[in-house]
Amino acid sequence: MNTALVTAIGSFSADIVIKNLKKGGFRVVGCDIYPGEWIADSGNVASFYKVPLATDERRYVDSILKICREEQAKVMIVLTDVEVDVWNRHRDELALASVTLCLSSEETLLLCRDKMELYRFLVEKGIGNPIPTLELSETDPECLSYPAVIKPFNGRSSQGLRYIHSLDEMKGFLECGGLKGLIVQPFYQGSIITVDVVRQSDTGESVAVCRKELLRTPNGAGTSVLVFLDPILEAACREIANALNINGCVNFEFIQAEDGSYHMLECNPRFSGGVEFSCMAGYDCVTNHLRCFTGEAIEPSKGITGMYIARKYEEYIMGSKKQFP
Repeated sequence: MNTALVTAIGSFSADIVIKNLKKGGFRVVGCDIYPGEWIADSGNVASFYKVPLATDERRYVDSILKICREEQAKVMIVLTDVEVDVWNRHRDELALASVTLCLSSEETLLLCRDKMELYRFLVEKGIGNPIPTLELSETDPECLSYPAVIKPFNGRSSQGLRYIHSLDEMKGFLECGGLKGLIVQPFYQGSIITVDVVRQSDTGESVAVCRKELLRTPNGAGTSVLVFLDPILEAACREIANALNINGCVNFEFIQAEDGSYHMLECNPRFSGGVEFSCMAGYDCVTNHLRCFTGEAIEPSKGITGMYIARKYEEYIMGSKKQFP
């Protein structure tokens, strides 16, 4: 039985990833920065490890490599952006350890994780209808429309995102300095649309599952969604995935404006927090993600059903403590 290591198993996508890997015959090992007693899914893996923060890069990488050796892991699935960035820099070390990193190529990840470069790429290719994006440090505030959105070029989960409502507010923000690495976009009123896309780079085959985010957490994870079919948007996502040379499952995020048009915001080059919604609607993104790295053909998109899905939280007893401090 092959062993898969799944990182950050306290994240939203972990539960369905672990379940479907086990259904596919994998022995699953999990890790997270928090103790197992704090992580509900730590009880659903064969072994659990607490690891250093990925920002403590060398210690984190060494810890993961040690786990891979001890558990004889053959594949690794990364669930957070910060870990995507780290392993994109250290993928050779995984290869030397005979571990398959289930992520797109280095070039693709660098492009997807840089919102400024992704915007330029999409404009050059004439695809995605992206929201206009500028480097804040090189932008005249008098030329912007308001409200405006400021965010890090490589941000994740809405961290560092800020809304600026007027020219005076922008001037005050600019006076504070620290503008390096920030981008600015006009604020578009509309619905958040996310699309889970699975593409196999060897064959060019791809599948897209669309959903409208009805309720979201402050960091952008959908809790109530509408999965829907839209052949035009699905075709656009396949075109973007081909241009980016995506391999595996990623998530595209769009704003649907009031006139119904779609404007691409970003590509998250790993499982979305709501990937279970796509699985419930009829497409197993997890199993087909693995197939992109094992040489098996991915399944076609037959059987995807439009539906409303809501997520709830459930309590688990992770252990007992007889004496409290």
